[in-house]
Amino acid sequence: MAEAATGFLEQLKSCIVWSWTYLWTVWFFIVLFLVYILRVPLKINDNLSTECKVWRNPLNLFRGAEYNRYTWVTGREPLTYYDMNLSAQDHQTFFTCDSDHLRPADAIMQKAWRERNPQARISAAHEALEINEIRSRVEVPLIASSTIWEIKLLPKCATAYILLAEEEATTIAEAEKLFKQALKAGDGCYRRSQQLQHHGSQYEAQHRRDTNVLVYIKRRLAMCARRLGRTREAVKMMRDLMKEFPLLSMFNIHENLLEALLELQAYADVQAVLAKYDDISLPKSATICYTAALLKARAVSDKFSPEAASRRGLSTAEMNAVEAIHRAVEFNPHVPKYLLEMKSLILPPEHILKRGDSEAIAYAFFHLAHWKRVEGALNLLHCTWEGTFRMIPYPLEKGHLFYPYPICTETADRELLPSFHEVSVYPKKELPFFILFTAGLCSFTAMLALLTHQFPELMGVFAKAGRCLES
Repeated sequence: MAEAATGFLEQLKSCIVWSWTYLWTVWFFIVLFLVYILRVPLKINDNLSTECKVWRNPLNLFRGAEYNRYTWVTGREPLTYYDMNLSAQDHQTFFTCDSDHLRPADAIMQKAWRERNPQARISAAHEALEINEIRSRVEVPLIASSTIWEIKLLPKCATAYILLAEEEATTIAEAEKLFKQALKAGDGCYRRSQQLQHHGSQYEAQHRRDTNVLVYIKRRLAMCARRLGRTREAVKMMRDLMKEFPLLSMFNIHENLLEALLELQAYADVQAVLAKYDDISLPKSATICYTAALLKARAVSDKFSPEAASRRGLSTAEMNAVEAIHRAVEFNPHVPKYLLEMKSLILPPEHILKRGDSEAIAYAFFHLAHWKRVEGALNLLHCTWEGTFRMIPYPLEKGHLFYPYPICTETADRELLPSFHEVSVYPKKELPFFILFTAGLCSFTAMLALLTHQFPELMGVFAKAGRCLES
């Protein structure tokens, strides 16, 4: 008996010494195992690989004529500092180049785009225009006793007009007048730089800047026409612009065109645009996905009845509409609440996060009227969106049609949207307590198995833990 006790104590002592020697190694492998098992519930892959890219809102409003009017009426700021800072970066990228210091007006505007104070930016734009009013004189001798002056007018500063149209004009009509003056100046600069673009890198950069300025002006003029009710004129301007600059897809002018065509109820033309831009190789957007769903819903929504569909089943056309809604909801799950007016709309920001609340607001702000115009479309959306939402892998850990839903959208949307707005977030999948408890219990049992050299039992514990977490 004494020998057995002594042997047991020696074995226990040996186990303790062994455990203290290798304890840190054991726990390291256990932690790695738990991280591997929990990688899906914790969405570790999303955190490491998914990037939240912020895009310029193709349908952004005019600061002076629209955003500022909201501030005057409500006393609230519709744009966040982060959003406006991104716009300042855009302006510096599109409207400036390295050769601006050679032209005094452009040098002033280069500083104006970096200026944070709105009134300082407006004052700088006026200063740039005043400089261009100064006439350069060249002395030409006529006779020995007298001279005359040849007078030349310097070209107008197109970007100065852009800034005034965006921020100083208090109505869309005023903004349109300023953009027309900007177009006259910008078109002249574009043609001059086009002739010199192949003469060196400096001229190429200048031509690229002048191209960006011209495209921006023409697009905003089309948007002014759309705001003022001249929708057919706006559509023609957008089509001409897309033909003239087919490679500038980064501006997403087709989204402006889709919205204008929907206003005209030109659904065949809308389908033609979708056929070109709803391509597997092109980036998607809420406008693309939900417009496609609207067209599919339009074919069946006027006669759709959930009671009849439950009795006879869905027809092929109804199934196509439901699948289109499923696709749209998977891309951006926040849109339906705005279209169904379950959540209040606010003014859209100048930048959006695709698949986020900011994109949902920007889409619904302009497209809610188009959904209301199609009889029964909102009813079909109401009857199907929650069901299709439940069919999506929760919370989009894999996704059927798109990459996993980015977990970083909530943080970015909170910076893009004003503080008085309650940001819509994707429902999170919390780990139940019993899963965490079971994982901890399994790791403890695995430690005991290691300490007693029961490796077969250890493998069984790992397998049991994996089955538990998967369920």
